[in-house]
Amino acid sequence: MAKLSKKRKAALEKVDLTKLYSLNEAAALVKEINTASFDASVDVHINLGVDPRKADQAIRGTTVLPHGTGKSKSVLVLCTPDKEAEAKEAGADYVGLDEYIDKISKGWTDVDVIVAMPTVMAKVGRVGRILGPRSLMPNPKSGTVTMDVATAVKDVKGGKIAFRVDKYGIIHSTIGRVSFSADKIKENAALLIDTIVKMKPSTAKGAYVKSLTMASTMSPGIAIDPKSISL
Repeated sequence: MAKLSKKRKAALEKVDLTKLYSLNEAAALVKEINTASFDASVDVHINLGVDPRKADQAIRGTTVLPHGTGKSKSVLVLCTPDKEAEAKEAGADYVGLDEYIDKISKGWTDVDVIVAMPTVMAKVGRVGRILGPRSLMPNPKSGTVTMDVATAVKDVKGGKIAFRVDKYGIIHSTIGRVSFSADKIKENAALLIDTIVKMKPSTAKGAYVKSLTMASTMSPGIAIDPKSISL
């Protein structure tokens, strides 16, 4: 078993593993216990009382965080020539179609988000087996299949995130950086949680939000009391 570093031990001593913290407390504590030498991401993990195998309980969606994620996302827009200038003006990092479909088919996936026009999805489908496992496949539910490519690019650049429940019923999402103020971390987390709460399916039984945890990269998890955010 690996020995704990002094920083890790110090961080663990500051977290009461038997306590449910308020969102305000967690947002402040996650900054205090960060041990990374870089600007670590802050993530929330939301365990939902849903069965992802049922279509109406496979929670997925998008939201625009008020303070962004602290990370600049690279965007590829797959579109016809008449939309290329619009996409570039909106801030897309890569714009085109056939040449990028060809690059992707050869293994290139060096982007964070792909936006595509509905009319080109037949071509995009050819590389679905590559994009799907990397969560890069454009999807109407996430707003990445649209004729309004400019708005889609601006949303992504402005802090829009996509989330989806995994097979265990948990949503994992980055909501900021440890360099953010505690207030910004709290506000980003609260908006994401509120968005997910509003998506509760009518068929879900029992507690919808079973547990909430916040953590930065390499830090201990901080358990949050769902009642502290008026769920």
